[in-house]
Amino acid sequence: MDSIDRNILVALQHDGAAGLAELAKVAGLSVSATAERVKRLEERGTIRGWRADLDPAAVGCPLLAWVFVALRAGAPDRAFRDSVLPLEQVLECHATSGPWSHMLKLRAAGLPELEAFVTDSIRAQPGVDRTETVIALLTAKESAILPVAPPDDDEE
Repeated sequence: MDSIDRNILVALQHDGAAGLAELAKVAGLSVSATAERVKRLEERGTIRGWRADLDPAAVGCPLLAWVFVALRAGAPDRAFRDSVLPLEQVLECHATSGPWSHMLKLRAAGLPELEAFVTDSIRAQPGVDRTETVIALLTAKESAILPVAPPDDDEE
């Protein structure tokens, strides 16, 4: 990946609906050459998909929480992950070090919905020993924009 690819990626993260003509200006390439670059970035899996960035409150899930999960000794991590990944309230699932096996980032409509989800969908999973839920009181920043690393000197 060179600096042109990185410029395209940065531009797309800030405006995923940018047209090829806009991206071509950023890249300093023709529209067709830019389209080829975008296609190659998709094929390599660098661009994983195209989505709209929704306001959680506007779509009915303003409550943000993290649920830390500890599995019982010997409980299979893969089985737990496979069971929670399809759940739409689970935005992220991370295997972690330390006293917790996993950390889940969740969105819910409110406290009753969060409590029901944690009880019925997380704690009820086979192998779950205990959970701890942390609720966000305020979100000062939430972003999916990644810091695209500058190219190494030998990449240019």
